[in-house]
Amino acid sequence: MLPPVSLVLATWATDYISALDGTRSVGPSESERAYKGLNRWVGLFATVCRRAVDDAAEFDERTRELEMAWRERLGPVRADSTADALLRALPGAPVLTVKSATALVGRSRVAVNQAIGRLTDAGVLTQVTVGRRNRAFEARELIDAFVDLERRLASPRGDTRVAPPVRRVSRRR
Repeated sequence: MLPPVSLVLATWATDYISALDGTRSVGPSESERAYKGLNRWVGLFATVCRRAVDDAAEFDERTRELEMAWRERLGPVRADSTADALLRALPGAPVLTVKSATALVGRSRVAVNQAIGRLTDAGVLTQVTVGRRNRAFEARELIDAFVDLERRLASPRGDTRVAPPVRRVSRRR
């Protein structure tokens, strides 16, 4: 996962703009004022990067825990089976159709359909309707984890229970 640096910058927009503005300086680029402005910007950007990396690492850990829980619910899964391939691919595609899953894991439509059935029976995937006749499947727990990440990134303090989001975000279910 790429660290969501831009989302943290959007959350800290006032500090971001102020720090950027502080890099503008009239006069010699070696002046104390110019150095202070640059140092403030570099310090803010380093802090933003650290926060983004920490949040991305936490999300990555949560997806690993989810995959382990799914594998436990699913029971024995043969290595390199279609079900195994789908479990590994879900963090990058939490909503899929049989057609998109077939392209994603490079397996036959029949094998993917059977694996999706197994994942649905185990509660890993939930069937949702897309259009009139099309079925889609979502990994709801993964989507919930992503919503939690999005909400955490929208809070200046990293926790919407401590500091509310400063921009629009999805609601928790």
